[in-house]
Amino acid sequence: QVQLVESGGGLVQAGGSLRLSCAASGRTFGRNTVGWFRQAPGKEHEFVAGINWNGSSAYYADSVKGRFTISRDNAKNTVYLQMNSLKPEDTAAYYCAASNSAWTVTVDRRQYVYWGQGTQVTVSS
Repeated sequence: QVQLVESGGGLVQAGGSLRLSCAASGRTFGRNTVGWFRQAPGKEHEFVAGINWNGSSAYYADSVKGRFTISRDNAKNTVYLQMNSLKPEDTAAYYCAASNSAWTVTVDRRQYVYWGQGTQVTVSS
């Protein structure tokens, strides 16, 4: 079993930056693909970014490409989401999730087995 805890959310002005962290406990998730999703009020979960187990492959939603960067440090059992040039439309609760696949990064949230509780990101205009 893997427990995931997100941190790093907060309130930031448009154009600003935040770095989210997703720390795993219980067991290592060094062999799991990890994804970040977000959910704004009244909307469905939206895939943001994902990274395979060794960081050799990353995938981004078009809406964040060029602004967000996902990375991981398996020695620290942590995955990061660096968010730059934030926009008000990035406001949402952000969740990290781990799948049982090591290599495949998927946008399908049903493939992710372990989920964190989320961290709120609010971008003011």
